Amino acid sequence: MLDVRIPLGEYVEAIVDFLLDNFGFIFDLIDDGVYASVMGIEGVLESIPWYVFTLVVAAIAFKVSGRGVAIFTIIGFYLLHNLNLWTPAIQTLALVLTAEIITLVLGLPLGILVAKKQTLDNIVRPVLDFMQTMPAFVYLIPAVMFFSLGRVPGIMATIIFSMPPMIRLTSLGIKQVPEDLVEAGHAFGVTPSQLLMKVELPHALPTIMAGVNQSIMLGLSMVVIAAMIGAGGLGSMVLRGVQRVDIGMGFESGLAVVILAIFLDRVTQSLGTKS
Repeated sequence: MLDVRIPLGEYVEAIVDFLLDNFGFIFDLIDDGVYASVMGIEGVLESIPWYVFTLVVAAIAFKVSGRGVAIFTIIGFYLLHNLNLWTPAIQTLALVLTAEIITLVLGLPLGILVAKKQTLDNIVRPVLDFMQTMPAFVYLIPAVMFFSLGRVPGIMATIIFSMPPMIRLTSLGIKQVPEDLVEAGHAFGVTPSQLLMKVELPHALPTIMAGVNQSIMLGLSMVVIAAMIGAGGLGSMVLRGVQRVDIGMGFESGLAVVILAIFLDRVTQSLGTKS
């Protein structure tokens, strides 16, 4: 009995086939919506001249994070242009922004619900543990099966990979709101929605922003991996460097990823601190 193999993989394949056969039209709608979103964001970003874009993001960095990050942004983004990596960098940024917007839309309300409902917390916590410990490459398989190849499966894999910290830290921030603040809100007769919007969310905002920061960093790493399924961007340059054993290309494209990562990390960290 102990030697009998459980056909777990076959069960999963059967579930995937069932979903595709019966709900394929839903995945087609998701595919069309996500593709339109990422191409829209990418089109807007690419329409801005590189020097204008650099000055704008440097001004944001100066306002949020200070002079040092602004100087780094100017030097780093100029280097992206100088190395002819501006277009793949913009593609990567569009992928990350699209994935993060969807992650926020889904993760923020789910994190609030998890904080409010202990039963839901007990259900969601092991699922998040599973999502965080599963190797990142595994997410590419169902993404390809449901959405074929290209940008959309890369974004969907990125969303799944970067969702757990958003949910966890949102829930943690809501749970850490001091009880006396909640009681004071009840004493003033506020409704549950007013209590959430005017007391709990403002107090939890630094923790929530930490979740945003972590999900962006995970998303950026996953977007690079997703180049294996045709997501494009800097990840495709890294992958090409590995396939050709081209040290120069690999280093330059890897450095470009680092520049984007540092910029996004410092800005979101500063937003969390100031909030």
